[in-house]
Amino acid sequence: MSEAYDALLLVSFGGPEHPDDVLPFLANVTRGRGVPPERLAEVAEHYQHFGGVSPINQQCRDLLREIERGTDLPVYWGNRNWHPMLADTVAQMRDDGIKRALAFVTSAYGGYSACRQYLEDIAAARAAVGPSAPVIEKLRHFHDHPGFVEPHADAVRAARATLPPGGNVRVVFTAHSIPTSMAATAGPDGGRYEAQLDETAALVSAAGAPDLPWDLVWQSRSGPPHVPWLEPDVNDHLAALAADGVTGVVVSPIGFVSDHLEVIWDLDNEAASTAKRLGLDYVRAATPGTDPRFVAMVHDLVRERVNAADSARRSRLGTLPLWDTCSLGCCPPPRRGAP
Repeated sequence: MSEAYDALLLVSFGGPEHPDDVLPFLANVTRGRGVPPERLAEVAEHYQHFGGVSPINQQCRDLLREIERGTDLPVYWGNRNWHPMLADTVAQMRDDGIKRALAFVTSAYGGYSACRQYLEDIAAARAAVGPSAPVIEKLRHFHDHPGFVEPHADAVRAARATLPPGGNVRVVFTAHSIPTSMAATAGPDGGRYEAQLDETAALVSAAGAPDLPWDLVWQSRSGPPHVPWLEPDVNDHLAALAADGVTGVVVSPIGFVSDHLEVIWDLDNEAASTAKRLGLDYVRAATPGTDPRFVAMVHDLVRERVNAADSARRSRLGTLPLWDTCSLGCCPPPRRGAP
């Protein structure tokens, strides 16, 4: 393994770790996106509700520690939007003599913000470091890998068991909403983000609650009001379910790998409050986090890329096409502010 690649890089979104970090962090996240100031102030309050600290960085530290236990490669960590910044990490890798690394990104899906933007971030970090920066290759999407699907399925099963017996129960899968124009250009044929999420939802449902109906809905919209985003929003959908006679919901955030702020605020606070107001029994299923199967998946993805025999027999449960390297025209960036 070390003859082909000499490091593994964990790449994540990043989050503030002090109240003074919140607004600079949000400025990094939303730069050039035309997000209304009132929406930024609203999101800032979400972070301040937790002392200005996002749980995502500690979750990355925990994941990093578990990944390190199963590989002989040095493992580094860099973020898109907050420290440790990706460019600083790539500079450290250069100083340590790293020449060629694989990158595991904490996003299972395709699309611009879920995949292409991370590729751009890696390229920008390498450009900032200069010609001596290591080559960095992103690992494939893992939306249908057993190490991702099975922890989600077990979490749905465990969450369901906490609901009162009987009743009209439904599973509601959630993921981060994106502009519909971005969704339409995700993947070489368009629609890849939604298609992968739909496949993940079907796989998790079949394994975790095969007898329950399910829906895929969206959360965490942040763009300008005139730009159409994927709908329905989870809160609107809960209202529709209650009106249709549903009495209980298991909400499974399959769009996420850990319980970071968009999960604990949007689902554990806002959606849970909506459900309480509607009289719905509500429980939120856990995310993979540092589940041993999820950690083992990272090692498996590395083996796939390194060994031709492993690449030929990818560990996966779905049928959508997969590839290691995206084409240059795949998932183009959105036209900012376009309707």
